Amino acid sequence: MGAICFYFQVHQPSRIKKYRVFDIGRDHVYFDDSSSDNTNNKEVFLKVSKKCYLPTNELILRLLQRYKGFKIAYSFSGIFLEQAEHYSAEVLDSFRKLIDTGRVELLSETYYHSLSFFYSKKEFEKQVDLHNDIINKLFGTNTQVFRNTELAYTNELAQWAENKGFKGILAEGWDPILGWRSPNYVYSPKGTKKIKLLLKNYKLSDDVAFRFSDRSWVEWPLTVQKYASWLSETEKDAQTINLFMDYETFGEHQWEDTGIFSFLNAFPQEVLKNKELYFATPDEVVTKFRSVGEVDVPNVLTWADTERDLSAWVGNDIQNSAIVTLYGLQDRIFETGDKEIISDWRKLTTSDHFYYMCTKWFNDGDVHQYFNPYDSPYDAYINFMNILSDLTLRLETTRGGENNARK
Repeated sequence: MGAICFYFQVHQPSRIKKYRVFDIGRDHVYFDDSSSDNTNNKEVFLKVSKKCYLPTNELILRLLQRYKGFKIAYSFSGIFLEQAEHYSAEVLDSFRKLIDTGRVELLSETYYHSLSFFYSKKEFEKQVDLHNDIINKLFGTNTQVFRNTELAYTNELAQWAENKGFKGILAEGWDPILGWRSPNYVYSPKGTKKIKLLLKNYKLSDDVAFRFSDRSWVEWPLTVQKYASWLSETEKDAQTINLFMDYETFGEHQWEDTGIFSFLNAFPQEVLKNKELYFATPDEVVTKFRSVGEVDVPNVLTWADTERDLSAWVGNDIQNSAIVTLYGLQDRIFETGDKEIISDWRKLTTSDHFYYMCTKWFNDGDVHQYFNPYDSPYDAYINFMNILSDLTLRLETTRGGENNARK
């Protein structure tokens, strides 16, 4: 029997407002909800809540109540949960109802949805600790499986996760990494002894997340019967089919009029018609199955774009300039001991800010444009660097910044 491992990433960044060069030194509020554009975090959060979080949670709850064999997993970014606390107790309560069923697993990640593992291990570990704290505070549960921002993964990350006691870790099941092998099995990361690796079946996941409403797709329309038949036709001895996707797939990326909610509503029943398939959480999968072999990922692997690397975030000069400058301030930031400055800096580490600066086109261009609140990547860069200039000036007015400047 093969497991269907259904996992959703739930994230909303703290978007920075339009910040002009004239604001430097005068305005220290970077994350402002008073604007009327798509950088207003409260408006964006409530809009996505209405289209996605609330209706999808209501549907998922009904499915969990109706089908005792249905199970799913979520990974919430800390800043998503922070915004839920501030903007919509209803959203937070709706997720609590799902978790209270006992058939929803929560995963660990970085609080600020950052790429800090590749720029500051110390900050990375702190953000993971902060994430664990908010998960325990809001939901009273602990995590057993780790999922890094954007599924960014390497052997080194898996070794770190094992040392921290995690039982499993997620990554992209990318063909150049696997070669002839299938993502539908449990593997061991190179250089580890106990931790298990779960790989996303990107073809089946992206059929729903990206291609569902694409009328030019040869398989459109994607019916639940057709999709369930594809799941049934995978390897007969497959251990797990890992369907990993953004939660915003439902209602936001794929709008309600595409039929995505009807698809989801019929999905558990259609899958469970096949007695060889069942639902399982990541923890259950890594606990039940032995590894069938080792997977070596020496370079960064992500779930984004055609290259599956970090180029969506740091693939050009302006992105590298922004992220290197940001992390270059880290020591001075923490020397201040100023909670507000530290919080602002950490919110700026969120990967979305660098994604907005991406200059890719062709295959991935539409994806980057859809998520970008700026008119161009260069506008995103200028906006971000203006804020870093102001943040640097704030450092110079603090004791920590002054002491550091004298060194």
